Amino acid sequence: MKRLILTLVAVSTLAIGWSRFRQNTTDTKPNDYTNWGEYLGGPDRSHYSALTQITPENVKNLQVAWTYAAPDSGQIQANPLIIDGVLYGVTPTVQAFALDAATGKEIWKFGNPADSRLSTSRGVTYWQANTQAGSNKSEARILYTVGSLLYALDAETGKPIQAFGQGGHIDLHEGLGEQAKDKFVISNTPGTIFDDLIIMPVRLSEGADAAPGHVRAFNVRTGKLVWTFHTIPQPGEYGYDTWPKDTYKNTDVGGANNWSGMAVDRPRGILYVPTGSAAFDFYGGTRKGQNLFANCLLALDARTGKRLWHFQAVHHDIWDRDFPAPPNLLTVTHNGKKIDAVAQVTKSGFVLLFDRVTGKPLFPIKETPVPKSDVPGETSWPTQPLPTRPAPFARQNFSEADLNPYSAERDSLLAQFRRSRRGTFQPLSKQGTFIFPGLDGGAEWGGAATDPSGIMYVNANEAAWLIALNKAPQQDELAHLSPGKRLYTVNCIGCHGPERKGSVASGYPSLVNIGQRHDRTYVTKIISQGKGMMPGFTQLSAAEKQALVSFLFDDEKIEASGSIAEGGKNPYVPYKISGYTKFTDSKGLSGISPPWGTLNAIDLNTGEYLWKIPLGEEPELAAKGIHNTGSENYGGPVVTASGLLFIAATKDGKFRAFDKKTGKLIWETTLPAAGFATPATYQVGSKQYVVIACGGAKLGAKKGNQYVAFSLP
Repeated sequence: MKRLILTLVAVSTLAIGWSRFRQNTTDTKPNDYTNWGEYLGGPDRSHYSALTQITPENVKNLQVAWTYAAPDSGQIQANPLIIDGVLYGVTPTVQAFALDAATGKEIWKFGNPADSRLSTSRGVTYWQANTQAGSNKSEARILYTVGSLLYALDAETGKPIQAFGQGGHIDLHEGLGEQAKDKFVISNTPGTIFDDLIIMPVRLSEGADAAPGHVRAFNVRTGKLVWTFHTIPQPGEYGYDTWPKDTYKNTDVGGANNWSGMAVDRPRGILYVPTGSAAFDFYGGTRKGQNLFANCLLALDARTGKRLWHFQAVHHDIWDRDFPAPPNLLTVTHNGKKIDAVAQVTKSGFVLLFDRVTGKPLFPIKETPVPKSDVPGETSWPTQPLPTRPAPFARQNFSEADLNPYSAERDSLLAQFRRSRRGTFQPLSKQGTFIFPGLDGGAEWGGAATDPSGIMYVNANEAAWLIALNKAPQQDELAHLSPGKRLYTVNCIGCHGPERKGSVASGYPSLVNIGQRHDRTYVTKIISQGKGMMPGFTQLSAAEKQALVSFLFDDEKIEASGSIAEGGKNPYVPYKISGYTKFTDSKGLSGISPPWGTLNAIDLNTGEYLWKIPLGEEPELAAKGIHNTGSENYGGPVVTASGLLFIAATKDGKFRAFDKKTGKLIWETTLPAAGFATPATYQVGSKQYVVIACGGAKLGAKKGNQYVAFSLP
């Protein structure tokens, strides 16, 4: 049995010589002091700024400098870019815009909200000929996605670059193969620039209808595909034997995609790519084996896409334990020696730290025996890698004593607890299994911040999810159902439930009486294109969509024209999950004791914690005088050279500043809507600003539509 924790560079890679990668230069220098020129601050994804005007002493004097109201409202997960006094961002319906970064005045806006793919966006990518801000503006372009389309816009005017692809855009299905044709492929996260290349993340379905998640680089000037790395290997490629034969041809196995973004060491030409799980996420009977390169941190030659090294964090993933955020590039000191490192946070609540060039773990990682799945047809992997240091930043298990003391339904929670399985890497089961930390982490897409001293700052969720794995209905069991209900049962019941009530706590809206809130055209568009966490059901025919909408509108008497397939064209998987369900009481309050969200400072030189505090409050409990519970949070921190850490992220709608050395709260304000996004800080003229997108619309928080910038008087 082949057990690979770490694979060093292949022989073919060694031929190009280590000297090319072992340069004296390092890409951990702080990014431009006035700009926030790339996603999460720079190519190192450090969330770090060298600006010092706003300090722990004067941060209490911050006031609103300007606000920008988008023409629509809803989730805004964007980390905006600021280059030479211009701010670039996106609206809730994914229109790109440019603002005067000192006043918030709109310069241009691109896109029609009526044509939006109804997805979320975490921002845009900026490129110009020499990749340095301040050069020839006529060469500068903004690259961003709407659905499966990657657009290139003139940075000054917002108009599409006609020489890029087909009239200013390309389709991200390109290079994924025939298996991806007509499948759900979008991108939520900005691409990564290397020279004249943009390497794109993609989000896919997580079911058996998923497209393959190959990593691809496109020419920024022309849109042409330059290289492809196959995350599901093809014959002759490394890792091919970790899947069943010819898996790469299959239409019922996909995923292993990068959706969370990448980091790049430009001086060395190394791209760091964290990948997701293979699909279907929770049952691997059709993909027996270790499944490289799913759940891997990949180091690729940024020019060619060739693999340099990899580390697989979860073998044969059946828990949806994909990497949730880009890695951080930083320099640490180990045994008196400075080492350029790459750090990767995980949904499980661990930090994985490697030598950036060799892939050698800087703290030991041990293959550990884990429980075996008893689901027929499943062959779970017998061991999983567990880091020995740093300690996990999120709890790994809980007992009866850890059930929520503030819930009035403790008896019900206790009953659920006692009949369900739990424990690290405990496979899913018919009676239900706790996934803890939950499916959103641990760490989440906001990612971690690092500063030049080697300290990591990471916010974490501590919500338990409770999921059962049940036999999927056979076609003859569906035959008695109406066409619309059959389609709902196969495609929708896992998230919205058998009674269509959904779960606000888990992020899935009720579909009961949906016709009172939306018209058929809107609902059909969501089914086709997806929205938020929901993928688009591109495999359904027009007749099937019509039948499903009629069922949702309680009006199946309307005859659907065209043929209705037996539950759609999804490949059949013998098991389905009970639903994406958080462990909560009937009011949505967490089933476990607080803290439900934390903020952590970890010294990656030593692997020791500097401090750990609850982050956020549960509004319902805070109103009763119960504070410091922490809350679920989405969006990352920003740290500055002056000693501050800024973070929003919590559903209580606060924007906070902490002393990064001690974790002491030294400033907070209430935003117009919760800021489920990572802030940015920049300077225009002599003034430093901090800006945050306030879209709300998660965790039951109200919707918003504003970007809010703060500065000193």
